[in-house]
Amino acid sequence: MNPQFIGVKYFAQHYKAKENLFVNDLTQDQYFNTIQLWAKIPIGQKLSVYASLPFHFHEKKTLQGDININGIGDFNLMGIYKLINSKDNKHELNGGVGVKVPLGKFDEKGISGVNPSFQLGTGSWDYQAVLNYRFQKNKVAVLLNTDYTIKTENKKHYQFGNQWNYSATGFYQIVGTEKMILSSKAGLQGEVYDRNRQYKEDLPKTAGSALYGKLGFEASYKKVSLGTELMLPTYTNLAGGDIEAKSRFSVFINFGI
Repeated sequence: MNPQFIGVKYFAQHYKAKENLFVNDLTQDQYFNTIQLWAKIPIGQKLSVYASLPFHFHEKKTLQGDININGIGDFNLMGIYKLINSKDNKHELNGGVGVKVPLGKFDEKGISGVNPSFQLGTGSWDYQAVLNYRFQKNKVAVLLNTDYTIKTENKKHYQFGNQWNYSATGFYQIVGTEKMILSSKAGLQGEVYDRNRQYKEDLPKTAGSALYGKLGFEASYKKVSLGTELMLPTYTNLAGGDIEAKSRFSVFINFGI
């Protein structure tokens, strides 16, 4: 795939949640949908800038009727530096730091529900560090990635919990010619969330974690890349069991630069 690109990505997530705090069954469907403009642009031989701007259209189906929110999300900007690149190009290690700018709307009413993350934005300036390692030999590649996000308090005195993500993905090249590449991929992705806080006080049932298995394909022809991925949970413990992750799906198209 092209390491430097400009593109568009669609990302869909499905969760089951309690209708309210006084019931036990997870009956409420919640759908998080995002169309994202993203780019990774080189600034010299070792430094790149990554940026993404999402547009969200979320929906939850309640007993009182469907609730929909849509609009621009938070803007992400990150600098990525190539720390190691072996002469045979088999090993590559990259590190980066970034910031999330609060462009998306944060609705204070939304935090009173079972899932306070049903928002367009966090309303806060958040900071991220990322590290990824790639190994590639012949038709096989392995990508290891980890990142950590520090989330700050917003103007409404609400603070989402810090988040740690990690993943391991294996790639196998099915077709490889001078102009076209087709690869399959499979792996695991995990997420760990710290407790949310309000007025400096920890909030119960806001921490959690989830682990997903993922399967997908990526193809490129000249400078155009396409990809799709399906993720299903192997383990989910969100909001003290009040929320259950169900599925994720994404598709993208990128143009190499």
